[in-house]
Amino acid sequence: MSQRFLLPPWRDYSATGLLNYFRARRGVEYFAVLDDEQTTRDKIDAVLERRFSFNGETHELPVGFDWAANPSADLEWLILLHKFYYAAGLGAAYEATGERRYADKWVELTRSWIDNVALDFLPSDVAGRRIQNWIFAHYYFVTRHPAAPLPADFYRDFLTSMAAQVNYLCDHLTPARNHRTLELAAVFLAAVVFPEFRDAPRWLDLAKRELLENIQADLLPDGVHCELSTDYHHLVLKNYLWVRRLAKLNRIAMPAEFDALIRKALEFALYVHRPDGAIPSLSDGDSRSFLDLLAQGYELYGDDAMLYVATGGEQGTPPAERSKGFAAAGYYILRSGWGEGREAYRDERYLIFDCGPLGRGNHGHFDLLSFEMAAYGRPLIVDPGRYTYDESGEENWRVRFRGTGYHNTVQVDGLDQTRYEFKNSKFKITGPEPEWELKELRSAAGYDYVRGVARSHEYDAVHERRIFFAAPDYWIVSDLLTAPTPHVYDLRFHLGADANERVAIERDRSTLAVDAPQLLLAQPRDGRVGLTAEAGFVSSSYGIKHDAPVLRFSQRGQAAVFHTVLYPYKSAKPRIAVTALPVWRDGALCAAAVALHVQIDQGGRHFDDYFFSVDPELAGGCSFGPFSFDGSMLFLRRDGAQQLIDIRHEPGAKLIYAEPERVRLGA
Repeated sequence: MSQRFLLPPWRDYSATGLLNYFRARRGVEYFAVLDDEQTTRDKIDAVLERRFSFNGETHELPVGFDWAANPSADLEWLILLHKFYYAAGLGAAYEATGERRYADKWVELTRSWIDNVALDFLPSDVAGRRIQNWIFAHYYFVTRHPAAPLPADFYRDFLTSMAAQVNYLCDHLTPARNHRTLELAAVFLAAVVFPEFRDAPRWLDLAKRELLENIQADLLPDGVHCELSTDYHHLVLKNYLWVRRLAKLNRIAMPAEFDALIRKALEFALYVHRPDGAIPSLSDGDSRSFLDLLAQGYELYGDDAMLYVATGGEQGTPPAERSKGFAAAGYYILRSGWGEGREAYRDERYLIFDCGPLGRGNHGHFDLLSFEMAAYGRPLIVDPGRYTYDESGEENWRVRFRGTGYHNTVQVDGLDQTRYEFKNSKFKITGPEPEWELKELRSAAGYDYVRGVARSHEYDAVHERRIFFAAPDYWIVSDLLTAPTPHVYDLRFHLGADANERVAIERDRSTLAVDAPQLLLAQPRDGRVGLTAEAGFVSSSYGIKHDAPVLRFSQRGQAAVFHTVLYPYKSAKPRIAVTALPVWRDGALCAAAVALHVQIDQGGRHFDDYFFSVDPELAGGCSFGPFSFDGSMLFLRRDGAQQLIDIRHEPGAKLIYAEPERVRLGA
């Protein structure tokens, strides 16, 4: 067999000589990266019995099975079969047990693939992931355990196929974004692990050059990946960090800009993780933890804030900012703290708001002005996730999970925010994405305030959402919708799976309240607003969905207003009454202004909170309840004795009580 893919003298080695050389070789440093979900011992032991489980489906593949035949209706199942995550899992199981059956199964499956599958079968990113997993298996069966029972002729065939696959990949790289990143990472890995290959220097030069260009193109100015999926951001970052660690281990110089951009991507990872240690699944992707990437970032760059978040506040230093906006991506994260005060780290409150573009590629969901909220160690208002890419079956779950109605925003006339139609066998985006505008973002001691606007090309209604965080306690979410023609407006809040069959609706003269586990949700009572609790689903992992309730508030008309108080609690449930106050400006009602009176009884204490907001262009001369105010945003609290105990506002604003005092706010 020709071995011209190797440099001399290795090209002249016998099959046994090659195996012995690579078993004994020193000087190349690398490591295996296991996929936690795909390499569990149960799954790997099932592979020994020819049972393969991907995306919630298990299929038994007989001896001599056809690699091109998909036993599932979901193409992703076949793709995972060809990505060979189980190869690395077999290696890890061999290391843990020393049992020959794991090595034999790796040889059997790998040889079968080499003998029966063309290099161009399935997209290039599948080849990239397979190359990575084959090298991880090599780490266990050859580098770590040179006594593993491998046939010498198989090993020569393995090296031959590896060289062919990497060369094919170099010639067929995906043009851009996350698939290109993982493919280039695979090329870099192969160049590092196999410097004896003739083409390894070319692979290394290509990978270094293109990885820098790729990270420059794919990260937005704020460091967020351009596809705007929280999950894919971290999967891409995982590959870049892996390359950087390999380079450091093997003393390969990388451009300084490469490090600078990785650190920007790590900053988003630092802020987007919820206090429970997982990420929200905004747009396509799963909800899971990538805290290990922050730990790697700390090891590379020595940033104590990365260590702090990676360890849940046990080591390191808290990040400098409590809340953070990523303007290019349109993600705004409002947080009560980092566990450095009275609250435990996991108990802190967290909300991420989406007021930005759909994202490049095809992973964006139609979720403009949506948000996810978490508190006391769990998500309470949940982005339902992606569930699947498969569009087959009686219910098109891909379309359902991607649509506007499956997010925590307002849907108009049952439509998506952008046109999404069936074209050439599947649904595709056929209309322009909605326009977004961040009108205001303020963050100061004790409060955060964000205001965004969405304008869809599918209808003439304009949606403005204002979110005020009375830190550290609760949020006020105000949705203002205006249109020249009547519409049906549906405001939805998706609750977590643990709230299923645990939701109670309470109505009194002033307030419409919903009690869910550790969350009280309240609106002013309004006969124009209907409320129903509907059956829905959430999916934190691909292919798996769980029953979860959805709250739907509905109004009809040209204009509509929804005011919602979201009050998370740890143990003592509060009692809340919410009243919407009319706002007068220059003797006329001001529909663009928001004023609420929130009464709270909790733990034997009573508070009267007032919140007011208006566009800064309309500030001045506004009155509501017992107050007149010339600013654009105000929160104040009075205790049970009606003593003023807290004020939050923009500097320089003036508040006048109708009786009896006059208070000047700010300097």
